[in-house]
Amino acid sequence: MGSSFTDWIAEHSEQIQSDPLRGLFHAVFTTYLGLWYTVTSRWPLGTHIYDEDWDLLVVLDACRVDVLKSVADEYDFIETVDSRWSIGSHSHEWLTKTFSENYADAIKNTAYITGNGHTHETFIDREYPPDETVPFCWPNWRSVGTEDFGQLDMLWETAHQDELGVPPRAITDRTVEVARQSNFDRLIAHYMQPHIPYIAGALAEDRSPTEVEARGWKLLESGDADHDEVWELYKENLRLVLDEVELLLENVDAENVVVTADHGNAFGEYTIYGHPEGMLLPCVKKVPWVESSAKDTGAYVPSGEYLDDDVEITNIEDHLRDLGYV
Repeated sequence: MGSSFTDWIAEHSEQIQSDPLRGLFHAVFTTYLGLWYTVTSRWPLGTHIYDEDWDLLVVLDACRVDVLKSVADEYDFIETVDSRWSIGSHSHEWLTKTFSENYADAIKNTAYITGNGHTHETFIDREYPPDETVPFCWPNWRSVGTEDFGQLDMLWETAHQDELGVPPRAITDRTVEVARQSNFDRLIAHYMQPHIPYIAGALAEDRSPTEVEARGWKLLESGDADHDEVWELYKENLRLVLDEVELLLENVDAENVVVTADHGNAFGEYTIYGHPEGMLLPCVKKVPWVESSAKDTGAYVPSGEYLDDDVEITNIEDHLRDLGYV
């Protein structure tokens, strides 16, 4: 939303009148955000992926370190789950700071396959954080555009399924195709799971997600869901995407593979839910870091089941709504 002192005053005057404590807290937080982006747009805090050694980077959207550790022994490709501090706690923040002109040479030799709709506002609309209204902010964003990638496949445009978002098989299929047909120095596969909606059960049973599966932690925040139920749905969504990563690593060649996340996700820690921008809470800011390798056995042929070039989502809000952002 950007910086506007007048809009910020009007917005928070209304909030404070309706809920004084929450309104004051939000006013302090958005003031902090203005300072946060003024500083971190110039000097990002955290591990920048292009400073690390990898041929294939697998990004699991909103993946927590502790939950990945809890299922790690179910997957042969996971030997050790380390962690890093991400440079963003929200996808928009992570994208803007990651794909910077400072790394233009590396980005030019990168194929980025992603289901994340924030790529549209970042690389096409060239809209940058903050997403909240802040009283002031003097950022220095230097993000690249679509033409600066070796290849940029924004699958939310063609693989988005109503109520499901972008199923992980779409990312797997397209990444396998690109890996076999091209020779980029670096390849990024950005899966949307385990982010809401929690679609593991819906895909298995060929149905729409329930309200709890669709809204997940948002219902926890409003007090309308059980914590243990939502936690297990999140874990099953993680298993869903890890099954896809396992398939991916058996069908691409990559000597150095890293599995990580753009950010984590809070489930009520210190009254925080989701993954607010500029958040320093470890369960949001700290991300898993798994090192592995991949060998193309040629055993899998992408079906293209979810890749339909004749179906295009033209309204980014439709996609972001199914991910709980709107």
